Amino acid sequence: MTRDNLLLSSRPVFARRVARLALLPLLALSLQAAAADKPAAAHDNFYYLGEMNKASTVMVIETGIVPPDLGKKIVSAVAQVIRDGDQPGAKRPADYLQYEPLILALAGPDGSRMHSGRSRQDILSTTRRLMQRERVLQLMDAMNRSKAGFLALAEKNLDTIVPAYTNGVQAQPTTYAHYLLAFASAFGRDSARLREAYARLNLSPLGSGALGTSSFPIDRQRLAELLGFDGPLENSYDAAQLGALDQGVELSGVCSNAALTMGILVQDMHTQYHQPYPWIMIQEGRLTGTSSIMPQKRNPYGLNLLRLQASDIVGGAMTFLLEAHNVSPGMPDYKRDQVEKTLDMTTSAFLRMADLLDNLVIDKERALQEVDADYSTTTELADILQRDADVPFRIGHHFASDLVSYGRANKLKPAAIPFDVVQSIYAEAVKKFNFDRPRFPLTAEEYKTSLTAQNMLASSKGLGGPQRSEVLRMLAVEKDKLKQDAGWLALQQQKQARAAENLDRSFSRLGQ
Repeated sequence: MTRDNLLLSSRPVFARRVARLALLPLLALSLQAAAADKPAAAHDNFYYLGEMNKASTVMVIETGIVPPDLGKKIVSAVAQVIRDGDQPGAKRPADYLQYEPLILALAGPDGSRMHSGRSRQDILSTTRRLMQRERVLQLMDAMNRSKAGFLALAEKNLDTIVPAYTNGVQAQPTTYAHYLLAFASAFGRDSARLREAYARLNLSPLGSGALGTSSFPIDRQRLAELLGFDGPLENSYDAAQLGALDQGVELSGVCSNAALTMGILVQDMHTQYHQPYPWIMIQEGRLTGTSSIMPQKRNPYGLNLLRLQASDIVGGAMTFLLEAHNVSPGMPDYKRDQVEKTLDMTTSAFLRMADLLDNLVIDKERALQEVDADYSTTTELADILQRDADVPFRIGHHFASDLVSYGRANKLKPAAIPFDVVQSIYAEAVKKFNFDRPRFPLTAEEYKTSLTAQNMLASSKGLGGPQRSEVLRMLAVEKDKLKQDAGWLALQQQKQARAAENLDRSFSRLGQ
């Protein structure tokens, strides 16, 4: 096997197949392997030390810091150490001071010339960015899978009328599609934040040395190119010492923000799942569990685990903030792996959420029964009185409130209150405002129609409302955003795959 083939065989399959994966149909993503709640295994420190050593070897030979003949010897040693480390059960040192002796054992002291202009400081800062970059792309993929699940479920529930709550009390009816699109929109902002953060993350610290570069003619732009970065993080003090802190805070913040929204979603589902006859159920199987003593129980494990994981994500972000707080530059506290752990947890949570969405069972009739059992359409009654009968809203609001009080006291739904009682309540209500039209202005049929959820939703006219036409428009917008996010992810994956192949070619060529 040639050196080229050996190097290519040591690179994971991900780098060669990633472009093809990006072409999966968007809305089919939620039906893929989202049931697996763990992201694909990420590369370790040893792997990225090998990548940086290959890039540094190429750069020092190209710039003349190392002569070509010696360069071949170093290339051979670096390649051999990588192959040895890839063997089953082999040691894979994560610290450069433990890694370099493996190279020197093969190339002698001259092997250390590959390290010209570098320090463990810029190596560690670069390692963090390489590891975080890989995980950010995994997270974006999981976000896309999850969003595809939201959109697919929304499309199935365009006309599913459900109750919506404020202050823990049923407020107004909406459609489940409208509700799901709200979460798709919120998580879409997290996707946008992640893309913006990636642009700041994908800058290379390598070659900045401990903090002030060196007297060697280090080509930091070339190092960045070989490692698939968009360019170097320019100021060497920032690159080696400061950048890992604020970049970690930004990424952890994106994760915790998404986790908070997940928590809201889970709490909503849990509130409904608590009911004796809920309209949200979970398909029995992997995401539900029985009690050890109570045979009737169908415990919502899918909800429980997602809620716990969301809490762990927020805790992970807080841990990084505490680690990074009041630390002088050059300390390793904020250059450890806490951000990667938080990114991994968030990726897993989005995959878990996609799986949950794919296993929800929505009882449309039961949802409408819950809406009809309460008084959440009385807002529309007050609106109709103003819009169609010129009754000031506050008067109509007061009347509707009195109507609800009467209905609850007598265990009647508003539509079941005798019409003559409705007229009487209205006449009493308007007296408090000295309103000169005490006669209730709607017919019995108009009154009953005004209290239906179907009428309230159909009457909605505002931008972003639950009316079917507006929900369809927003669904199309979110599908387009998902397509853009998937396209961005495919582009970044392709760029990384091309950079990895270019690094292997450049490295192998100099060893020939």
